Amino acid sequence: MRHPLSIALLLVTLLMLTPRFAASAPPLLRVGHFANITHAQALVGRETGAFSKATGAEIEWKAFNAGPSEMEALIAGAIDIAYVGPNPALNAYLRSGGKALRIVAGAASGGAALVVRKGAGIAATRDLKGKRVASPEYGNTQDVALRCWLKSQGFAPNRDVRVLTVKNPDILMLFLKGELDAAWVPEPWATRLVREGNGTIFLDERNIWPGGKFTTAVLVVRSEYLQTNRAMVKHFIKAHLDVTEWISKHPVEARNSLNRELAKLVGKPMPGEVLAEAMSRVTITYDPLKSSLDTSAKHAWSLGFLPGKGKAFPDITTAVDLSVINEVLKERHKPRIE
Repeated sequence: MRHPLSIALLLVTLLMLTPRFAASAPPLLRVGHFANITHAQALVGRETGAFSKATGAEIEWKAFNAGPSEMEALIAGAIDIAYVGPNPALNAYLRSGGKALRIVAGAASGGAALVVRKGAGIAATRDLKGKRVASPEYGNTQDVALRCWLKSQGFAPNRDVRVLTVKNPDILMLFLKGELDAAWVPEPWATRLVREGNGTIFLDERNIWPGGKFTTAVLVVRSEYLQTNRAMVKHFIKAHLDVTEWISKHPVEARNSLNRELAKLVGKPMPGEVLAEAMSRVTITYDPLKSSLDTSAKHAWSLGFLPGKGKAFPDITTAVDLSVINEVLKERHKPRIE
């Protein structure tokens, strides 16, 4: 016959092995981003584990090629937080009646250019007539910038200039084959087209914005997730600020970290000089630059990418919610973002 103490110990052991007594699993946080250096915080944070450490969550990272498909995933509830261009973010906001998301911080300014292929016969703006010009995805931030700029130069997209939507890696391949004449792309693809694709920068997008500042990437949160997990979002934003500042203070180490993550995503690391040149055209920031957001929205609306073309410009005032980041900035005795 077993000793009563042995039986008691066995019962305690069995109870401890049941789910009720087991340590709870960390919460899951799903984050979208691109393999672009304009999403540097995501790449560095993914490589270093900074966001997992700050949030205590299991981070499920999902890489996308461009914004519209990423926003479809967010609206479908497949991701909770995303680094994305301003135009797809505002498009998703408006098409959902203002319910899908909130822009909670900035991520990058600059870092996009119109690159022309040497030998394509493009020496002046007028030479673009009849040419084949690519952007990464229909309706994404670079696509809107390209179409808006072409219109400002007197061109009708797809009448005077053939505008194609091609994934960034394929743009490089088509440059090499001579099947594309130009492309409006984010970094590091602009630099890669120059160094690997026989291209030259025709227009740095910073040159067409006041002060050279314009929002290239923002941080958005699914509205329902923000409402129910505000504390988690705050922890994520704290890490976003920390990574932003670390990148600024440690540019060489940051490029190395970013490059290691890019290598995992695209199959090989980028040459150091290519990455350094690409990063020189990007300002990593947590300020969403609201005035440029408004201008970007008006550009997209004028092209028909946002609901309400032909009507009054839609209200986007509640698309940006900086309450969480301003809480963090106040705690750190830093200026608030207006």
